[in-house]
Amino acid sequence: MNMKTLGLLLATVSALSLSGCASPTVVTLQNGTQYLTRDQPKTKTADGFYEFQDISGKTIRVKADEVATVRQEE
Repeated sequence: MNMKTLGLLLATVSALSLSGCASPTVVTLQNGTQYLTRDQPKTKTADGFYEFQDISGKTIRVKADEVATVRQEE
């Protein structure tokens, strides 16, 4: 494999890995409260909570029963 091919391969892998990192998401609770998150929230944990960071960096834990929708921001 020559250097040009190797460089192209590394650039492609880097671009694909970075594109999956940032997917702002809106988490809407049953009471209408909405949180804008930096990334896709972790799915429901074993103890029944969703955990995510809002756009200010604060970690939020919400009972799964309180979550109405989780959707990517448009």
